[in-house]
Amino acid sequence: MKLLDERIWSLFKRHLQKTLTFWSVFFSFGLCIAFLGPTVLDLRCQTQSTLQQITWVFFSQQFFLLVGSSMGGLFNKSLMSSLSALFSSSLIISLVFAMIPFCHNVILLCITMGLAGTAMGVMDTVANLQLVKLYQKDSAVFLQALHFFIGLGALVSPLVADPFLADNSCVLGANWTANSSSSDIKHLSDSLVGHRAALHNTSQYPVYTNGVVVTRVAYAFWIMAFINFPVPVAVLALMYHERLLPCSSNSPRLLDREPECSSDPSGNGGQGHGNVFDCCKPAKLRGRSSIFFILHALAGAIVFITDGIIGSYAGFVYTYAVSPPLLMGHKAAGCLDSIFWASITLGRLAFIYFSYRYAAPLLLTISLVGVILVQCLLLIFYTSSVFLFVGTCVLGLCISSVFPSMLAFTEDMFDYKGCATTVLVTSASTGEMMLQLLVGSVIHSHGSYSFLLCSTVTSLIGFCLFLLLLYAQRIHTGRHTTGKPEQGE
Repeated sequence: MKLLDERIWSLFKRHLQKTLTFWSVFFSFGLCIAFLGPTVLDLRCQTQSTLQQITWVFFSQQFFLLVGSSMGGLFNKSLMSSLSALFSSSLIISLVFAMIPFCHNVILLCITMGLAGTAMGVMDTVANLQLVKLYQKDSAVFLQALHFFIGLGALVSPLVADPFLADNSCVLGANWTANSSSSDIKHLSDSLVGHRAALHNTSQYPVYTNGVVVTRVAYAFWIMAFINFPVPVAVLALMYHERLLPCSSNSPRLLDREPECSSDPSGNGGQGHGNVFDCCKPAKLRGRSSIFFILHALAGAIVFITDGIIGSYAGFVYTYAVSPPLLMGHKAAGCLDSIFWASITLGRLAFIYFSYRYAAPLLLTISLVGVILVQCLLLIFYTSSVFLFVGTCVLGLCISSVFPSMLAFTEDMFDYKGCATTVLVTSASTGEMMLQLLVGSVIHSHGSYSFLLCSTVTSLIGFCLFLLLLYAQRIHTGRHTTGKPEQGE
């Protein structure tokens, strides 16, 4: 065990600068993904738009995040193109933070958030792919740490924004009164907490689109731009260290010509893998057995569901808490989203150690069973506000490690070729977008209790798919141990 400790530590020290850079990139990702919920009311005031119009900002970010995730593998051809993509994307996020205060039109804000979403998607795919290529069979520990930094960024972003958010109306209409402002806008603001939130339940509260705009949220975005700026600088420093810049030494580093790709038995240095469209080319799929497609589909479906649960829970737990039968106070209910993200962050921190000690299938089994049990208990004790807080915390701890563990497990099955990473990242982004729309529609039609019911049913489906994945993985492993590899592997 001590030898293994030293080996892992030696690997980390060998790739220290690369690893820390990829982790900082995911901090930037988390910083960008969590700010919309707390600031959306001030942004509505800034753009003087209606609540229906501002919902397109959420859609724009999520849709283009999906596009960026799908296209991210295009930049995985070489270390130069990967680091260039990370530098450009992280710099774009800093520029987006700086530009948002100048977006006084909702269409311009949608375009800006679409640009940010694309950059986030590229960062998501490229950083995951590069870390998997770097550590291969030892990547599970470092993937857990990578996704810990998403949660850390998602915690920092609302904390930075909170002091600058408007307590009352940030657009003073002609008929605005002090009696109506405070309670209505506070409820409306809290109902939008969560990085994608339910907007349809807030239409009965008066919000003005014409009047004097009084908001200080611009300072929050400029501070976040300043916090994020060291990330592209870190990527640029790594490019200089790897002698990939014109100002670097002309002689290439002997061991830095993509050594992490040398394990690719096809001899193509890992190129051509990681792009979802390249992975789906008929030439690459020809001769594959059905189990190859089943494994990718099952793994993608599982992260589709679990990341969808994370997105929908963060978006709708406030709406559930303030609705009957709980009828919690708005201030207390507004803490639930922060508790959920904090528990996800702590869970990913803890699973850095657990992923080193235990195999990914065991961690996934414990996590998925824990998610089901917690949601079943939430259904049973649906009248208890205390248990909602406890359940939210435990749910975040259980579900936090599913994506990085599934990514490490799936890539291990396919000898770290990269396609599985892109499939899983794209599936997770799709699930986070689609399940929120589905859950929001169900809540609107059948009431807030259906929120817990939807999450429980989908988590049960996810666990059943995981059992199928384990069975399919045994068949896949059996074929390889009997000397029957698939064509092209």
